[in-house]
Amino acid sequence: MLPRDLARRLTSDKPPPPFWRAPLEDHTQTKMSLHQFLLEPITCHAWNRDRTQIAISPNNHEVHIYKKSGNQWVKTHELKEHNGHITGIDWAPKSDRIVTCGADRNAYVWSQKEGVWKPTLVILRINRAATFVKWSPLENKFAVGSGARLISVCYFESENDWWVSKHIKKPIRSTILSLDWHPNNILLAAGSCDFKCRVFSAYIKEVEEKPGPTPWGSKMPFGAVLAEFGGAGGGGWVHSVSFSASGNRLAWVSHDSTVTVVDSSKTASPSQMKTEFLPLLSVIFVSENSLVAAGHDCCPMLFRCDDGGTLTFVSKLDLPKQSIQRNISAMERFRNMDKRATTEDRNTALDTLHQNSITQVSIYEGDKRDCRKFCTTGIDGAMTIWDFKSLEASIQGLRIM
Repeated sequence: MLPRDLARRLTSDKPPPPFWRAPLEDHTQTKMSLHQFLLEPITCHAWNRDRTQIAISPNNHEVHIYKKSGNQWVKTHELKEHNGHITGIDWAPKSDRIVTCGADRNAYVWSQKEGVWKPTLVILRINRAATFVKWSPLENKFAVGSGARLISVCYFESENDWWVSKHIKKPIRSTILSLDWHPNNILLAAGSCDFKCRVFSAYIKEVEEKPGPTPWGSKMPFGAVLAEFGGAGGGGWVHSVSFSASGNRLAWVSHDSTVTVVDSSKTASPSQMKTEFLPLLSVIFVSENSLVAAGHDCCPMLFRCDDGGTLTFVSKLDLPKQSIQRNISAMERFRNMDKRATTEDRNTALDTLHQNSITQVSIYEGDKRDCRKFCTTGIDGAMTIWDFKSLEASIQGLRIM
C-alpha cells in the first residue's frame, strides 16, 4: 500500500514535472532512436547479423531476444539455462549461434533448431564467475574471461559434441573484465582488475593453421604474452578493450577515467589521456583513427587518434534539444519515480538520453573501419541507436560556427 502523501501526489490533478523524456524526433532530428525495453538494467547485449534481432540480459539469469516489428521490438524468446546472473552475450553473425556466460561459472552455445534455441554445454573448468565472452572473427572458437584469474579459449570437439577449453593463466593476477579479438583470429586482448591490458596468443593447433608474423610479434605459441601495458603504481582496472579494424591499434578505458591507445606499428609508448569525466565502461573503434567510449557520464563520447599517435577528445555525441512536457497518468508517474528510486516527483531527469550509466557500446551499421551507426545500452533499461555520420557532421558544423 502506498504512503498517503505519495498516493495524494500521484493522483493530483496538477501537471507533472518535466522529467518525461520526449520522443527522439523531438530532440534529435532522427540522429538517434531510443527504445525503452524494461525498467531493469541491461547488463549486456548482442545483435544478430542483419540487426533485426537483439539479445539482452535484464540483470538476471535470463537472456531475452527481441525482434523488430515495424517501429517496435517484440520479445520472441527467453533463454533460461543459466542459474546465475548473465555477464556476457555474443552473437556470431555467420553461424547464427549465441554464446552466453554467467556468474554460475558456466557458458552455453545456443543454436536455433525449428524455431527453438537449444544450448550446448561448454567445459570452462573455472571455479569463479565468468565475466565476459567473445566470438573469434572466424567463429571457430571463443574466449571467456573469469574471476578465476584466467581466460578460457574454447573450441568445438565434435567427438563428444561439446565445447572444450584451454586456459591462459600467466601472468594474470586478477579478474578479467573485457576481451577483444584481433582480426587475424589468433591474438586476443584482455583487460583486467590488476590494472593491466595484455595481448595474448590464442593459437590452437587443433583448429587452425600456424599463424604468420604480425606487428605484435612473430612467435605465437598458445598463451604467449605479446604485449603488456599499464600498472606501475597507477591506473585503474581496465573496463573495456578494442582492436582497430587493421589490428595495429589497441584502445582501452580504465576506472581512473583514462583512455589509452597503443599502435603496434610504432615504437612509441601508449598515448594516454586523463579525462575530466566519470569512468568509461565501454570503448570501440569506429574508424582507424576514431573511437567512441561511454560509461558513468551516461553519454557516448568521441575521441580521435591521429597518424602520429596523439590522442584527443573531440566531443560528446549526445546533443538533445529541449525536452517537452506532456500529461502522464499517475501510474506512469509512479513508474518513473520507482525507476529513479525516489519518493518525490521532482525533476530528476538528466540532460542526456540515457538516464543512467551506459554499460555497452556496439556497432549497429558498418564496421570498425567505417561505422555509420552504433548502439548503446544502459542501467536505465534503454537501448539507443546513434547515427554516427550525422552526429559527426553536426559536431563539425558547430566547430565551424
